[in-house]
Amino acid sequence: MKDLIKRHQRKLWIAQAVAFAVIGFAIAWSLRGPSTPSGDSTTASTAAPTADAEPAIWTCSMHPQIRRDGPGDCPICGMDLVPVKKSVGGVRTVSISSDVKKLMNVQTVPVTRRYVTANVRMVGKIDYDETSLAHITAWVSGRLDRLYVDYTGVRVNKGDHMAYIYSEELYTAQEELITAVESDVNRPTSRFIESIDLAESAREKLRLLGITEKQIQEIEQRRKPTDHITIYSPVGGIVIEKLRQEGDRVRTGDRIYTVADLTKLWVQMDAYESDLAWLRYGQEVEFTTEAYPGEVFKGRVAFINPVLNEATRTVKVRVNVSNEDGRLKPEMFVRAIVRSKIAAGGRVLDASLAGKWIGPMHPEIVKDEPGDCPICGMPLVKAETLGYVTAEPSDAAKPLVIPVSAALLTGTRAIVYLQIPDAEQPTYEGREIVLGPRAGDYYLVKAGLEEGDLVVTNGNFKLDSALQISAKPSMMTPEGGGGGGHDHGGGSKTSAGGEAMAGHSGMSLPAKLEAQLHQTVGAVDAIGQSIEEADLERIREAFKKLGLQVAAVDANPLSSDMKAQWREFAMLLNNDAVEGQDILTLQPADRIYLVTKRHAERLTKMFGLAHAGHDMAEMPLEVPVEFRTELTRLLPPYLAIGEALSSDDANAAMAAVDGLHKAVSSINAESLKEKAAERWTAERNSLSTIAARLANATDLDSLRSAFALLSDELLTLQRSFGIQFDQPLFELHCPMAFDGRGASWVQTDDKVRNPYYGKSMLKCADKVEKL
Repeated sequence: MKDLIKRHQRKLWIAQAVAFAVIGFAIAWSLRGPSTPSGDSTTASTAAPTADAEPAIWTCSMHPQIRRDGPGDCPICGMDLVPVKKSVGGVRTVSISSDVKKLMNVQTVPVTRRYVTANVRMVGKIDYDETSLAHITAWVSGRLDRLYVDYTGVRVNKGDHMAYIYSEELYTAQEELITAVESDVNRPTSRFIESIDLAESAREKLRLLGITEKQIQEIEQRRKPTDHITIYSPVGGIVIEKLRQEGDRVRTGDRIYTVADLTKLWVQMDAYESDLAWLRYGQEVEFTTEAYPGEVFKGRVAFINPVLNEATRTVKVRVNVSNEDGRLKPEMFVRAIVRSKIAAGGRVLDASLAGKWIGPMHPEIVKDEPGDCPICGMPLVKAETLGYVTAEPSDAAKPLVIPVSAALLTGTRAIVYLQIPDAEQPTYEGREIVLGPRAGDYYLVKAGLEEGDLVVTNGNFKLDSALQISAKPSMMTPEGGGGGGHDHGGGSKTSAGGEAMAGHSGMSLPAKLEAQLHQTVGAVDAIGQSIEEADLERIREAFKKLGLQVAAVDANPLSSDMKAQWREFAMLLNNDAVEGQDILTLQPADRIYLVTKRHAERLTKMFGLAHAGHDMAEMPLEVPVEFRTELTRLLPPYLAIGEALSSDDANAAMAAVDGLHKAVSSINAESLKEKAAERWTAERNSLSTIAARLANATDLDSLRSAFALLSDELLTLQRSFGIQFDQPLFELHCPMAFDGRGASWVQTDDKVRNPYYGKSMLKCADKVEKL
């Protein structure tokens, strides 16, 4: 039986391999470009040779990590290697034949500006309107001799008699009134006596005990006290609670009945955390019930709870509903939908509220002019103050959107593929963009696209695979180089293929352009300095300045190839700047800075800025051996924190932070001179700031965010000063850490123990290199 299963699995594997091979051959053949027919030897011999005529790299369609400088067979599967032909137009371009385009079923749509609708769906149930509940209480202590309403569900009107109560206290108060009235008749006239109206005082006491004016007049005319009082209903509605029985003794303030006005109801619903961006006070809500299938009821959002339910990750949303016909019943289940029309910047648009004034507690009150709410008396407020945007005639108010299927998500960013117009054969370019929130079937675009761009909505995964085969940057290989993705195993693995855009260090640049590139990298340094100071406003401003600096670079003097390389870096750095300007806390600032610094390092290497003396190249400094030995003090606490995080042990990580503080303060730098001493002063300040952030961390997420900065700083020290250690050190990198932005760390061996995921993804790493 086992042999049969194995044979079946082997056949299935072979069938899958053949299918993938066919697709791989088709893509690879299309990447080769048109070949010259063998019979047309004249055309081939007279054609002028070009730099792209001979392929520089050959690869395997099934195993793209295989890279050779000439034709041959794949050492893994034996298939013929195919040439990787450079596509025209940019770093992320790929050209395919029309036949392969049909095979891939590539479809495109233009990027447009349009108002999109986010449908927020909620469930909940109908409840009483708390503001319309009335409690009938005993105004005097006594005995309930008669309850006129003896079961719940009875409808009562305002003024209906509800209970008949015997009260000794009431009897005494009536005697006081009768005595006061009689004494007024026989009292001699006196200014002093006239100033004291004993009868009025007695009347007021009876009013406070719940006696009506009519009953007080009857007592004065009868001149005889009664020991019973009738309690009347102050409101009309349905009796929903009967809290006492006939014969019960009650004290002043005890509840006897609860009456609810069911002409107005509340609908209490749960909204998911991810939908809160589209909800506003006063929005119209449509809902249906099981009792009346197909019938739609309407109400308005009257309250959004400011506190999130930690267990369900939802927020309570209350809707006010009119129920004059009484068809809706409390405790009915409802399904509701809010249709939010989205404008630019993720704002909610409601043209019907243009110039309107709304009741701050009663959203059903909408007026054309300012005034007071007729229900609660509070001043009306403008609709715009509640988060609305009224109709805007400008097209700029419409958000830039793409279909959901066009985006290959990599966190808060995404890869999209654009069709290059007027190309001789179907050509597509990958582009990293920054996404806004999702609204229905669309994503709002923050940066990276323009109106009219043709984005691929079907076949984009196949195009991404074609770029990966070509060793170009793709979703799976953001920095290019082929190899595909990262390792979830545990084996030692070095980076495959190296950096696709490296190899141009030492190139000659125009002085003006070189200065602009140095200023760009310097803007990244400024971000790092602002992060060390933990000043959010400065961090956002530093990211903004980076975006302005990138836009100011004039790349026209570059060759076409290098101009394409600059466009790649300009795209990446501009996305970093856009995302960095919107940060609200330090934790995402740390993550965005790490990826920005990585982009700046690659830019430095690509354009040879290290030879201009820029610090980001981190050229080793000449320092005494004793100082390198001093730096080894940092390693034990660093390694302890990393091991604790890989075990998901926050307490152990926090305990090791104290050792880091002591190590930083104990390093003796007296042997350093001039530039090395200045550099160490700056790095020591960075270490102290990072150690303080680790000390203030309260959970695993904040610890890991700060540990990423510490790892980056440790690697900087290793490259700048060198660290003497009696055992090997390995640099590891996880491409998935922090929502796909990636992060590095250091270990003493090559067995992957990921501190950024811990036990959930302990072996995730795409790079393991000995320092």
